[in-house]
Parts: sequence; C-alpha cells; structure tokens
Amino acid sequence: MENIPIKIVAIPTEIASNVRVTGKSPRYGHPVFREVAAGYGPCRHCLKAFVKGVEERVLFTYDQFQGIGKIPLPGPIFVHAADCERYKEDGGYPEGLRQYASVIDAYGPDQQLLAQVQVDDGEQPAALQRLFQHPEVRYAHVRDKNAGCYDFRVERDLI
Repeated sequence: MENIPIKIVAIPTEIASNVRVTGKSPRYGHPVFREVAAGYGPCRHCLKAFVKGVEERVLFTYDQFQGIGKIPLPGPIFVHAADCERYKEDGGYPEGLRQYASVIDAYGPDQQLLAQVQVDDGEQPAALQRLFQHPEVRYAHVRDKNAGCYDFRVERDLI
C-alpha cells in the first residue's frame, strides 16, 4: 500500500483568537460558554487534550464545512481559553489523540460521504491511509466516537 502524504487541519488561528476576544461563535454570533475542562476535549486549535479540572476552555458553535462545502453542519467544539499554538499541518496524526476512540468520515466532491470508519485501537493513521487509497476521497473529518463532536480535518498533502 502506497503511503499517501496527508496534512492535519486544525481550526484556523484567526477563528480561535476571534472567539476568545469577542465571546461569539464565528458565522452564527452565538455567545460562547467558558468552563474549567470537565473532559479531555481536545482543543480544536492545538489538538491537545485538556487537563480536566485545571485548564479553562471555550465552547462555541463551529461549521466544520465552512469554506469547503455548501451545506453548513454546525456543532459544538472547544478551544483553550488561553492562547495556544495551532497544530502543525505536517505533524501527522496527533499522538496524544490516538488513545481516544474515533469516527473517521471520508468525503468526496460536494460533501458526499463515501465511507465511515470507527477506530478504537489507536490505529487512526492506518485507517486514514486506507481511506485515502481511494482517489475519490478528497478529505476526512475525525470525530470523537463517544461525544460525536468534530475534532479536525485531514486532507491529502498535495505538496
């Protein structure tokens, strides 16, 4: 099996920063909710798990298809309340997130869902490689299997 170069796409820094400053969700204007982390998250900007009971996080409405699809699909996501560094797109699958069960949705043109894979054993990188072997897969969304929330997007790295 050929190794397909991929990139990990966390939410843009501009969105995370704007949410922290304005206290409103992008595109929708809903007020954000701040709390001390009650779960692992992760932060959708740095893609690190939250330290439960210690770190403050911001919950807001985010459209995972904004800029890549016509039909919005807003849902709740978290970022650190304090500034954090955006996950590097060439960083590979975040090691700290492999321990959490995931659902990976593979999409083709026009947001067409082509496949859905559940991963419980930390083998998300291998599952992504298998999905991207199909040329019609344009990108994938990784979601938390237990909460169902969007975590990040994975794309082919067209270097």
